[in-house]
Amino acid sequence: MIRRGAPALLSAAALITGGLAVAAQSSAFATTSTTASSPASTVHTHRLCSQPSKPGYMACQAEVRTDLKSQKSLGRQDTPKGFGPADLQAAYNLPKDGGKDATVAIVDANDDPNAEKDLAAYRSQYGLPECSTANGCFKKIDQDGGTNYPAPDAGWAGEISLDVDMVSAACPQCKILLVEAKSANMDDLGAAVNQAVKQGAKYVSNSYGGGEEAADTTSDDQYFKHPGVAITVSSGDSGYGVEYPAASQYVTAVGGTSLKKDSSTRGYSESVWGKAAGGDGAGSGCSAYDAKPSWQKDSGCAKRAVADVAAVADPATGLAVYDTYQASGWNVYGGTSASSPFIAGVYALAGTPGSGDVPASYPYAHADKLNDVTDGANGSCSDYLCKAGKGYDGPTGLGTPNGVAAFTK
Repeated sequence: MIRRGAPALLSAAALITGGLAVAAQSSAFATTSTTASSPASTVHTHRLCSQPSKPGYMACQAEVRTDLKSQKSLGRQDTPKGFGPADLQAAYNLPKDGGKDATVAIVDANDDPNAEKDLAAYRSQYGLPECSTANGCFKKIDQDGGTNYPAPDAGWAGEISLDVDMVSAACPQCKILLVEAKSANMDDLGAAVNQAVKQGAKYVSNSYGGGEEAADTTSDDQYFKHPGVAITVSSGDSGYGVEYPAASQYVTAVGGTSLKKDSSTRGYSESVWGKAAGGDGAGSGCSAYDAKPSWQKDSGCAKRAVADVAAVADPATGLAVYDTYQASGWNVYGGTSASSPFIAGVYALAGTPGSGDVPASYPYAHADKLNDVTDGANGSCSDYLCKAGKGYDGPTGLGTPNGVAAFTK
C-alpha cells in the first residue's frame, strides 16, 4: 500500500536545536511568560520524527521544547519542567486509583532500548507504583509477539518515552504493553495494532499519522476494526488538515489543547493548540475518504470529522518526559502524541468497553461530562472544523476529560 508522507516539517527557524535557557520553573509552568493563546511565538520546538522519505510511511506526532535545557539529573529540591501526573490528574479530574490490571498497549515503530529503564525513572520521580517486566506490569514485544526487536531510532524512542509516561500519568495502576513495529510503514504499524489486540489489550494508543488516501478504508478493516477495544489515534501536529489513521471510523481521534493553571473553580483552562494562521497545532478537519460514523452528528462534514476528544498537547504547556536513548534525560514534550496515550489511559480508568462497541462513540453519548473548549483555532477555515466553539469542533472534538464518565457506555 502506498501512502503519502506526513505534512512538511517546521520551518528552519522553528527547528532550533538549542536556544536561550529559561529560568527554573514549577511543573505547571507557573513562572513562565508563556500563554496558551500564543505558543508559537514564545517557544521553540523540534519534531522528533522527520517527514517520511518513502511512500507508505508514517511520522510520530511528538515535539520537544528546544528552548529549555535538558536535565540529566535533578537536585534534591528540583522538579522536572513540564506538567507531571499530579497536574494532569487535577486538571482532568481523574481518580488516583482505578484501572488495576487493565492493559494499555502502545504501538510505535522501531526500538527504544531504554524504554523500561526510563519508565522506571519517570515513575520513581513522581511516586508512581513500579511498572517493570519483573512484576508483570510492563511488557515489550515486536509486532509478531516475540522479542526480535527492530532497529533502534532516537526519534521514535522519544515518542515511546512520551507514550509510556502519559499512560502512567493517566492510569498509574494500568499495565503497559509496548508493541514495536519493524518500521514506520502503515502495514507494519497496523500489524502491531493487531498484535496488541491479540495480546488482550482493550486500550491501544497510536501516536502517528500520514496523509489520507483511498486505500485508508482497506486499512480500517485490516487494522482498526476491533469491536470492544478503545483505539486512540493522534490527530496530527500540523494544524488544520486531516491525517490517517485519525480519520478511521473505528478509532477515537484525539486532538490537542493548550493547558494552563488559573484561578477558576476547575483550577485550569484550555484553548485550542494552534493558531488561526495554521501550521503547528492539533490536526482537524473533514475526511476525504472515511465514512461518517453513525454516532457523529455534526452537519458541516458529510464524512468522518476529526477529532473526537482532546487533551493537552501544546509544547508551550507541555509534559515532563524522561528519555535517555540519544537524549539527555528530562525534557518537555508535546504534540498530539501526548494526548492520544493519555486518553487511552482515561478509557482504561473508565472500565472495559462493551464487547461489540466502538468506544469512540461513548463521548458522544456523554458530551456533558467533558470540559468544552471554546477558544482558539488551528488554521484558517470558515467554520467549526478549525475553530473552537460551544459544543463540537474539529481541533478539540467534544472537549477534554472531566473525570471518566464520558469514556464508558
